[in-house]
Amino acid sequence: MSVRILLCCVAVWLAGSVLPVMAGGMDELEQASRQPSRPPPQRIVALSWEAAENLLELGMTPLAVADADDYRQWVVRPRLPAQVPSAGSRLEPNLELLASLKPQLIIISPSLLSMRASLQRIAPVLNIDAYQPGQDHAQAAERILLQLGRVLGRERQAQQRLQQLEQGFAGLRRQLQARGAATWPTVQVIRFANPSMVYVYGSNAMPVLALRRLGLRTTAQPAPSVWGVSQQRVGQLVALQQDIVLYQQPFAAAPQLFASPLWQGLPFVRQQRFAAVAPAWSYGGAASLFYLAQGMTDALLHLPIATAASRPSLR
Repeated sequence: MSVRILLCCVAVWLAGSVLPVMAGGMDELEQASRQPSRPPPQRIVALSWEAAENLLELGMTPLAVADADDYRQWVVRPRLPAQVPSAGSRLEPNLELLASLKPQLIIISPSLLSMRASLQRIAPVLNIDAYQPGQDHAQAAERILLQLGRVLGRERQAQQRLQQLEQGFAGLRRQLQARGAATWPTVQVIRFANPSMVYVYGSNAMPVLALRRLGLRTTAQPAPSVWGVSQQRVGQLVALQQDIVLYQQPFAAAPQLFASPLWQGLPFVRQQRFAAVAPAWSYGGAASLFYLAQGMTDALLHLPIATAASRPSLR
C-alpha cells in the first residue's frame, strides 16, 4: 500500500466512515496506530471485553462497556469501576444509550461488524480483531496494547505496563521453580460449560500460553476454534491420567458435579492433582494473560505436590 493510499484510509477512519477489516496486509488498528488522531479521543465506549481491559490497563475508564455486570463476574481484573454502565450486550448494544453518551470513539470486535453502519452514526468506530487464525495470541495481545496505546496517546503507559507484566511473569516463574515445578507432571486447563460438558483449552488458547510463559509443561493439543478450545463430555477427562488439572472459575454448579461418583473417580481428583483458578478472562489481552498465570500459580502452589516440596526434610 502506498503512503498516499494509507493516509487516505486513515482519514476515512477519522471521519467515521467504513474501513475494510484488512487492507494491504494491515488490520484496522495497525492503520490507525500509524497515523493517530490529534488530539486522541478520550470519551470511549468498549463493546468488547478485551477492549475494556486494554483501556483500563492504559489508565482510561470507558464511558460504557457491553455486558458490564458480566465483565465484573468473568473478567474481574482490571477492575471496572461501579459507575461505568452497561452499553447493552456484546451482540446487541444499546444504540440509544450510546448516542446519549456522545462518545468520541467506539471500539468493537468483529462480532459487531454487521452493526458498524449504525454505530458510525454515533461516533467513529475502531474494530480490533484480537483473535486471528494462525497467530500467537499472546504476542498479538502485546502488539494490540502497544498499538492502542499509540492511537490513544498512551504509548508510554503501554510500554511500561508490558514491562511490569514481564517482571511479574519472572516472579511467578521463580515461585514455581522454588517448589520443584520442573519435576511436576504436565498441566491441563479446562473451563466447565455445565455439569456434563467441559471446554478443554488447546495449544493456542490463552490459559495454555500462560502456562508456557510460566515455564510449565502441557500436552494441550491444537483445537479447531480460533480461540483454541474444544468441547468434551466430562467423562472424557478420564484420559488425563497423569496430568495436573486446573479449572477456571466461576462455575456455579461445582458442588453438584464435584459430589458425583463420576467426578470422584477421575484419576486427577483421587490423587489430589486438581484445583480451582481464580476468575480471569480466557479471551482477553496481555494483562489477562498475566492474571491467568497469577491465578494458576496460586492454585498450583496449594496442591500437595507443591506443598510437599516446602516441608522440612526428616533427615
